[in-house]
Amino acid sequence: MKLFYTPGACSLAPHFALAEAGVNYQLVPVDLRAKTFPGGDFKTINPKGYVPALQLDNGEVLSECSAILQYVAELKPDAKLLPQVGQLARYRCLEWLNYIATELHKGFGPLWDPSTSEAAQKAAKDKLTQRLNFVEAELEGKDYLLGAQYSIADSYLYTVLSWSHYVKFDLTAWPRLLGFMERVNIRPATQQVLKAEGLLK
Repeated sequence: MKLFYTPGACSLAPHFALAEAGVNYQLVPVDLRAKTFPGGDFKTINPKGYVPALQLDNGEVLSECSAILQYVAELKPDAKLLPQVGQLARYRCLEWLNYIATELHKGFGPLWDPSTSEAAQKAAKDKLTQRLNFVEAELEGKDYLLGAQYSIADSYLYTVLSWSHYVKFDLTAWPRLLGFMERVNIRPATQQVLKAEGLLK
């Protein structure tokens, strides 16, 4: 399989999942501005023009972060990245994936855009603050979003929270989030992926 990625982008989440699951994959870097990858036009891989995209062994391509995360988790059920069908914990995980995608991932969007007005930036930060207050409360007494077990939802949350450094959004008001980041950061798969993407300081 080939993971089309851009260092530090949301493709980081499925990259973590692939490493955690122990799946064989090849990394293909994408220049998001030019919409190119070594050897071609990225839009021939994903017409949407953004990462992540996972090209399967049969040539088919999966896009959208949450879908790829679920696919990878189900390739290797023994890695326990997604609870089994029928368990409530599975749907809690999917609930988190949706929340992270719609409320946190998209919430960071205006902070990346230099054309966003000061008022719009403030509004975006106020909304993010409310959303992160919720996650902070939910992490009480837990190592990860589902409790003691790391899941694909944690891969996605870590990825999105890592953007706070780049957009100068201070996380010190949320000690549980910071503790979560530290726990995920020391996982061997996390370190492996950060090194592969050139993100280790």
